[in-house]
Amino acid sequence: QVQPVESGGGLVQPGDSLRLSCTVPGFTLDYYAVGWFRQAPGKEREGVACSSGRAMGGSRGITDYADSVKGRFTISRDNANNAVYLQMNNLSPEDTTVYYCAANLNFASTCPLNADSWGQGTQVTVSS
Repeated sequence: QVQPVESGGGLVQPGDSLRLSCTVPGFTLDYYAVGWFRQAPGKEREGVACSSGRAMGGSRGITDYADSVKGRFTISRDNANNAVYLQMNNLSPEDTTVYYCAANLNFASTCPLNADSWGQGTQVTVSS
């Protein structure tokens, strides 16, 4: 089963920044929708950010964010390294949780993300 691989989590202080990375072995991520989710204990899973896949010869249409992270988090792609990043700035303790990368591995898939592949998650802890 194909599974995204996340990295970049850790312990930071409030106001700090962190960048998470996601790759999916065997897939050129440019053509597939990729998103980041988080789920704190006792809370529902929250979609944090999504970037749609690019159709052949087309442009990428959709990037979407949860209201709670707009202006602080940015999802981006690095096609040279076949990776998708989540840049997280001005982190607060409320951002502490496990972050999951997910993808829809259908060509030119889009947002909102109907994920069919999930990573195992990376822990982000924001604490002074």
